[in-house]
Amino acid sequence: MLVLAIETSCDDCAVSLMDLNSKALLHHQKISQENFHNMHGGIVPELASRLHAKDLPTLLDKTLLDSMSQVVCIGVTNEPGLATSLLEGLMLASMLSLIYELPLFGINHLLGHIYSCFIGEEEKPLSSLLVSGGHTMLIEFKNYSDVRLVSTTLDDSFGECYDKVSKMLGLSYPGGPVIDKLAQSHKSSPSFSFPVPLRHKNTLDFSFSGLKNAVRLKIDELKKASNLDETHKAELALAFQESATTHLIEKTKKYLDSKSDVNTFALIGGASANSLLRKKMLALLGDKELKLAPLEFCSDNAAMIARATIGRLEALLQDNTLLGASTLKSISLKDLKLILFDLEDGYKLDISPKSTCF
Repeated sequence: MLVLAIETSCDDCAVSLMDLNSKALLHHQKISQENFHNMHGGIVPELASRLHAKDLPTLLDKTLLDSMSQVVCIGVTNEPGLATSLLEGLMLASMLSLIYELPLFGINHLLGHIYSCFIGEEEKPLSSLLVSGGHTMLIEFKNYSDVRLVSTTLDDSFGECYDKVSKMLGLSYPGGPVIDKLAQSHKSSPSFSFPVPLRHKNTLDFSFSGLKNAVRLKIDELKKASNLDETHKAELALAFQESATTHLIEKTKKYLDSKSDVNTFALIGGASANSLLRKKMLALLGDKELKLAPLEFCSDNAAMIARATIGRLEALLQDNTLLGASTLKSISLKDLKLILFDLEDGYKLDISPKSTCF
């Protein structure tokens, strides 16, 4: 039995097929819009929606369509994200649900990032730092239906700050990999530094607006001195990256110091691919297990949505008596579909663009 998943929360659209029992990823197709949004210096929601409408049908290839008879349900990202992008994915999922008579479930995109660590394996309780272009959060996870938001950013996200710094330097979008690569090219310690946000605040909150402004002022200073060459850009990128990642590590350490029962910690989200952040997090955790998604599944993808869909099904069936003494491995596809139709979101499913509730 298979699960079909669709992801369109922002500027990437993707579909996947995953085995319900083994959690093995069997099929994944993704189309990125980075080249289209790069010329605008950031994501244009209306453009993203139009490109989804054009690209999504092309992802329904022969491999996927030939497998529909084995699909037991559809999972689709419905929160949070860009409203017009979420709608494109929901419309495709609703159409496939009607044509193939399949139960339909909405999936929280942020939980999808947590499940990116569990592709091909069973889930387990952990705490996590989610860093992306839209979010910076500390999250405690027990299962799909038992998740707690510990803290979040007061303003910009970690990834968004990278995008804005890249734009201020006249570099491309998305800024995360560009700044990371540029910082690595500077082989000596920077001659200046930026303040680490909220260093003296006894909270777990994150903030990047002050750091972003400090970078802006430094760029203005270098421009006035006609000194913003490639060497100074690389030095600035390194100084910025050092401050931004130190901020995340210090707040994570403060959280871990207050929690003696955290044995596994996950670094997730598109910006979790940052090389310096991974290095620092590994050093911070010591003997604790660090869970990382494969690099190809750090950014938005449908594999994580498929895995989260299975996580939601397992949580629903565990809390419901409809399954009786049967298990997912012993029940037939037909019987499981009948049970899931009683639990699905179905035609009631709607988008929730700004929701961060779990």
